[in-house]
Amino acid sequence: MTNSTNRRRFLRESVLTAAGAGLASSIPATTWSQVTGANDDIRMGIVGMNGLGRTHIARFHKMKGARVVALCDVDKRVLAREAKKFEARKEKVTAYVDIRRMLDDKNVDAICVVTPNHWHSLMTIWACQAGKDVKVEKPVSHNIWEGRQMVLAAEKYNRIVQAGTESRSDPALKEAFEYIQAGNLGKILCARGFCYKRRTSIGKVTKPTKVPDYIDYNLWTGPAPLVPLMRKSLHYNWHWVWATGNGDIGNQGAHEMDMCRWALGEDRPPRRVISIGGRFGYDDDAETANTQLAFFDYEKAPLIFEVRGLPMKSGMNAMDHYRGARVGIVIECENGYFSGGVGGGVVYDNSGNKIKQFKSGGGRGHSANFLKAVRSRKSSDLNAHIPKGHVSASLSHMANISHRLGQEASPDEIRESLKTTKFVTDRFEQLHKHLEANSVDPDRTRITLGAGLQFDPDTEKFTGTLANEANRLATRNYRKPFVVPENV
Repeated sequence: MTNSTNRRRFLRESVLTAAGAGLASSIPATTWSQVTGANDDIRMGIVGMNGLGRTHIARFHKMKGARVVALCDVDKRVLAREAKKFEARKEKVTAYVDIRRMLDDKNVDAICVVTPNHWHSLMTIWACQAGKDVKVEKPVSHNIWEGRQMVLAAEKYNRIVQAGTESRSDPALKEAFEYIQAGNLGKILCARGFCYKRRTSIGKVTKPTKVPDYIDYNLWTGPAPLVPLMRKSLHYNWHWVWATGNGDIGNQGAHEMDMCRWALGEDRPPRRVISIGGRFGYDDDAETANTQLAFFDYEKAPLIFEVRGLPMKSGMNAMDHYRGARVGIVIECENGYFSGGVGGGVVYDNSGNKIKQFKSGGGRGHSANFLKAVRSRKSSDLNAHIPKGHVSASLSHMANISHRLGQEASPDEIRESLKTTKFVTDRFEQLHKHLEANSVDPDRTRITLGAGLQFDPDTEKFTGTLANEANRLATRNYRKPFVVPENV
């Protein structure tokens, strides 16, 4: 074995050992004084690197005025993999397994939270308390109450906290929504969001799955109950389990519903919500709906969001679409509609003729917008300040609470319940046909008719029927010491 091979092995093992102890990794690097503009750089720490976190590392690494100086992940293999890339570039980075150790690091100015949803709020609040600014991925919270706590923490500690709804930094969408709001298409009738994204079964286990030794499962679990892993895979499939995820209405819907709210000009949660759907097509260990139709009663116009994880029909991979949108939005107006998403879209008249196109590079400027606000110390400079992210996440939570408090019903019972809810009855019929196309008999397979819930946007509390049960689901019991504080 050559000296260079021995050295590489030593460095790799050093990263794993140091990460396990929550200490700095032994990675050779240039000194801070040798880095051009080091005193002006915003020093970033990235938390969570098994997916989108790698994208954030790459973005900040390329951006002038920013420098990634710390990495954190409870999966030591993932941590070592990313730290090795810095080693190859002869750049100094500190590796941590425990977020609390990263927050103690005085060399970190701001963090980017790219973890499972159940960690988003607590990490953000801890970071604010530690004097760090935060860029937090969507949905910013795992439930409604902890989202409000994030807003309070940002205000109390005067921190810059940006929600990861990058569409807010898309100039094409800004232009398109200004065009719509100026009345060029007449009155807005309905804002629709879609997540028609193929999701296959995650399988089913009969006994707990062993968590690999290189993952700190206690830290991964954090605020959630520490229970045996009852699914095949720890990573990513946490999206479909209530204790850690919010289904695709939270995973993807936080983006589309944020765009819909933006188009409507609605800054607060809606006054009423109802969800219809369930998990169809297979029996697996997932808990969240893979087929969902959610109605949000806004005063200006209703917002409707749809999830479909099954394909157009059995035996196909292609997905349905609505007026060209599979993962995106459609804003329907009196004299036409807009169909698009991040990167822009097209305005059509009611006959489907193209009127105008809005196009851009998408929300690529979102990270730059975060750095701008960190430098100015003005939350008003943020395109997606944490209150905006909190409201959009709350919509996902409201729909899921309706679903979880619902009861199975026949299609006729659902039709009767929805007959006075404009714009929803037709979409339910399409959902019914969608299930039939996937060999699911909706007349025999009971669909969950969610509870019709009333919501007070001022107090962010449910009112009326089932209010007590709904408000219990708007928060959770936290596992010590990973407790979202009542007094931030």
